[in-house]
Amino acid sequence: MKIMVVEDDRDIIEFISLALGIGWPGIEIEVAETGEKGIELAGKINPDIITVDLGLPGLNGFEVIRSIRSFSKVPIIVLTVRGEERDIVRGLELGADEYVVKPFGQMELIARIRALMRRNQSQDELKPIVYGNISLDTVKRTISNGTKQVVLTSTKTNILKQLMSKQGETTTHSAIAEKIWGSNYPEASEAIKVHIRHIREKIEDDPGNPQIILTRFGVGYYIARPE
Repeated sequence: MKIMVVEDDRDIIEFISLALGIGWPGIEIEVAETGEKGIELAGKINPDIITVDLGLPGLNGFEVIRSIRSFSKVPIIVLTVRGEERDIVRGLELGADEYVVKPFGQMELIARIRALMRRNQSQDELKPIVYGNISLDTVKRTISNGTKQVVLTSTKTNILKQLMSKQGETTTHSAIAEKIWGSNYPEASEAIKVHIRHIREKIEDDPGNPQIILTRFGVGYYIARPE
């Protein structure tokens, strides 16, 4: 989980960092103290959520939101001391998802972030996951390449969803097992191997020489990033 804070007030930055550090252990926080830096970082680090202060010096928060929305759908929370309805409405119309009026409490901020993340995740789960010309519909449990569509079992859908959601990153045998069966039992690796073979038969041109689902021996599997 990575959050980017676009804020020029060092006291607010420290307050947010402390609140998230205590209430959300393990969260990664990136700070941009100018609007220009915020836009640049948003494109580089691909954060999970962004908070933007409307009262930034130079390039203000409205312009930051407008610019980020031109290339990203990342959830954005507006932070403002103004509390004026027209500013809040303008921020939301430009593409912000939520707002918090300063001063705010630590628990309020965390609750707003968690609620926004839940909404965003629930919407994302309904969207097909795309890899090149391959599309996985996790609701219908089908995979298609534009010319044909194949129905998958629930287990194979969940395995493929894990791999396609983390293109280029290895998903371990234990992580797959925990997600599918709730525990990593001794025979899980062999069972996963069988499922992977069946999935390859449906999506690989040559299942014996896979180019999409690759094996990291002794560790797990990963989806090669599309060229």
